[in-house]
Amino acid sequence: MSTPTSTATTLTVRVRRQDRPQDRPYTQIFEVPYQPDMNVISVLQAIAARPVTADGQGTTPVAWDCNCLEEVCGACSMLINGRVRQACSCLVDELLRQGPEISLAPLTKFPVVRDLVVDRSRMFEALKKVRAWIPVDTYADIGPGPTISVEQQEQMYPLSRCMTCGCCMEVCPQYHDASDFIGPAPIAQAALFNLNPVGKMTASERLRALMGPGGITDCGNAQNCVKVCPKEVPLTWAIGKVGRDATIEAVRRWLLR
Repeated sequence: MSTPTSTATTLTVRVRRQDRPQDRPYTQIFEVPYQPDMNVISVLQAIAARPVTADGQGTTPVAWDCNCLEEVCGACSMLINGRVRQACSCLVDELLRQGPEISLAPLTKFPVVRDLVVDRSRMFEALKKVRAWIPVDTYADIGPGPTISVEQQEQMYPLSRCMTCGCCMEVCPQYHDASDFIGPAPIAQAALFNLNPVGKMTASERLRALMGPGGITDCGNAQNCVKVCPKEVPLTWAIGKVGRDATIEAVRRWLLR
């Protein structure tokens, strides 16, 4: 049996809420019974089971996104005590060591749908823009694919861990409503598929997409993205590689004119 790491019997949870995309946000405070080994999803489930504010007013359950509950899908990204994190892997006992209150808010770089749910369509459209997939000519069995060396695998695997959670976008100063910057995650995915032996055949298409407005040259090299990535994706390495490859592609196109 787990040993409680906190003497708290209840948790004070401050939630930034918004009923509809066009509505103004507001804050509600909830008191949630403490249990050992809770994560933030457990806290939200407790609020959903009894949607009553700390002052005794009945309200609607807080809306939030989650799916896998094991830090794989990236759906539960939110601001927890002001820091962008995954709610499923953020433990309450850890938060209580920082202070007696837990604050939850939606990501600020994406439109709010309701409460803690945001619309991350811009990220997925960016993946389409850089063609973050391997094209195929047929679905028939054409035998094994090309062999990938251990060195290639070690370069590609960390990039493949990206779960499109949006954490890197949240802390990127170049990524906002007034900017067309595509963001760190799609750039890293372009690097991943350009490293793939089959993906290399369409690498120039991805690079050309990143050489246009909102592409690689809009990165300000703040390096905030790599610090908050929950999967430790080497984002700055990928941005640097794509920048070099884009330069080579530009020179190649100029020579072929």
